Amino acid sequence: MKRAIVAAVVVLLAGAGIYLFIHNRKPPAQHFETAKISRGNITARVTATGTLSALVTVQVGSQVSGRISQINVDFNSPVKKGQVVAKIDPQLFLAAVENGKANVAAAEGQLAQAKANAKNLDLQRQRSRKLREQNLVAQADLDSAEAAADAALANVQVQEGQLAQARAGLHQAQVNLDYTTIISPTDGTVISRAVDVGQTVAASLQAPVLFTIAQDLTKMQVDTSVAEADVGKLQPDMQATFTVDAYPTEKFRGKVRQIRNAPTTVQNVVTYDAVIDVDNTNLKLKPGMTANVTFVYAEKKDVLRVPNAAMRFKPPAEMLGPQPSGGAAAGRHGAGATASGASGAPSGASGAPAGGSPNRHGGRNAMQSDQRQVWVLHGDTPSPVTIKVGVSDGSVSEVVEGDLKEGDEVITDLASGASKGSTQGGPRFRGF
Repeated sequence: MKRAIVAAVVVLLAGAGIYLFIHNRKPPAQHFETAKISRGNITARVTATGTLSALVTVQVGSQVSGRISQINVDFNSPVKKGQVVAKIDPQLFLAAVENGKANVAAAEGQLAQAKANAKNLDLQRQRSRKLREQNLVAQADLDSAEAAADAALANVQVQEGQLAQARAGLHQAQVNLDYTTIISPTDGTVISRAVDVGQTVAASLQAPVLFTIAQDLTKMQVDTSVAEADVGKLQPDMQATFTVDAYPTEKFRGKVRQIRNAPTTVQNVVTYDAVIDVDNTNLKLKPGMTANVTFVYAEKKDVLRVPNAAMRFKPPAEMLGPQPSGGAAAGRHGAGATASGASGAPSGASGAPAGGSPNRHGGRNAMQSDQRQVWVLHGDTPSPVTIKVGVSDGSVSEVVEGDLKEGDEVITDLASGASKGSTQGGPRFRGF
């Protein structure tokens, strides 16, 4: 009996000890990744890619079909307006001109013959009229003479028309012959040659392109593809800088000439062409180069900066502990305890909180589009602070309003060693 009592007492004491150990042990400390609020400059940029090209590019083609018999220029050759750049074998066209001349000569002969015949029949008509006045010929003979004379005059008109057609055919043959000599329509530099001597070009459906001539390579342009979300930030005459792969350490400068209204849609992505004028006096830039363009649309000096990662931080629900009911807590914390959207960018960005969505406390999210929430670490206790943001460069944003000062530590994430799904450990968040 005594042994049973002693055993029961031992079991009760052991259970009490285990209970006290579990409920009185100190929870493991929660660790955070933090960043300090700093002061400095913020430059807001829009980046895009584009392609370099000459301001004026002319494609020189052939109006007639034939075999290329001569090429006078090559790649990178400078040319002047009116300079002969190539020739097409003119033999067939010379034959067409000769044929046209023969047709003209034949038509002229037929016209002369028709005029002589008309003159003869007109004389016969006049004699018939005089004889009829003397009743020496019948009226039928006079009528026949009148009709023959009129027919002869009509034949003269027909022959004149045929002569005009023959001359038009000769002119067409001469024009085609002239087109066998291909000339440059402008001053510039040949940047492309698509034919060789002996090659046959066919111009039956459309004029084949033989050469591409850039009018002035010292003045170029960049056609950039700017996303529709960023195009509203650009304005004509805005300065831009860009780099090309050929000179990765050198920055080139230009100015926005226009933002074209014609959209380009590729895989449901809408972009617009922002055209940048570039000075290329040193001829380093070449047509077709890919340009990585940067537009600076806003710049702030010596402002309070918060990392965008801090505005993306959202504490796990398990770490907030039991929540009070109703809207009292929401009223206590102003804008609510929800963290901002994923982007952390300033006003109008895609990461702005959705207006009207419920917060943790059952209330409504009252934050405006330019407001964000960050968590400031005071000792071991985090607390939420609502701020108003301005210009952002993608990594940090300007703090316009809010209870933040330089040197404050804001939470950007849970430390890698911390368990984000743990229901134990970690400090309770202030105000919850």
